[in-house]
Amino acid sequence: MTDAQTLAVYDAKIEDYLRLTQAPPSKSLLAFIKAIPEGGRVLDLGCGPGLAAAEMARQGCKVEAIDGSAEMVAAARKHPGVTAQQATFDELPSQATYHGIYANFSLLHAQRADFNRHIQACHAALHPGGILHLAMKLGTGEKRDDLGRFYTYYTAEELKDILTQAGFTLTFEREGQEKGLAGDVEPFIMIAAHA
Repeated sequence: MTDAQTLAVYDAKIEDYLRLTQAPPSKSLLAFIKAIPEGGRVLDLGCGPGLAAAEMARQGCKVEAIDGSAEMVAAARKHPGVTAQQATFDELPSQATYHGIYANFSLLHAQRADFNRHIQACHAALHPGGILHLAMKLGTGEKRDDLGRFYTYYTAEELKDILTQAGFTLTFEREGQEKGLAGDVEPFIMIAAHA
């Protein structure tokens, strides 16, 4: 993700974001960790302040984390066992490297023209059978929220088609609604898919 305005919001709002995301590990995060072989290598793609990455490390995963926001990366680096660096979605390895990739409400900031490529890159970066956790907001079109962050919206069917075409096998999906940093309650989907 390279949208400068979105990154600037995350840099400026890190304290608000930390308050919003301080919570016990979610069921979806725990399910992701459970699917990783013992000592497996994982990538938190768009890691934010690294709270999910920290839980992965606590539970024995070898954790790499990337984010486009310098402030978020600095926060993620403070967690024991988390290797975090500032990078874009285009900087994934081109060979099978990870047992799991956790893309939790991060790829929704990618341009529509780039999204398929990012999903294909996730597939290439996973070992056979590796798991992708993908969480996205549901809807259509593109827009900026009240804070200025850029979003691309997809329907559930669009997302499932894109994942299947990239070679993933979908094993779990859940839809719900959640209040975000901008204060809006929006529908979302979480999908688990295996390479």
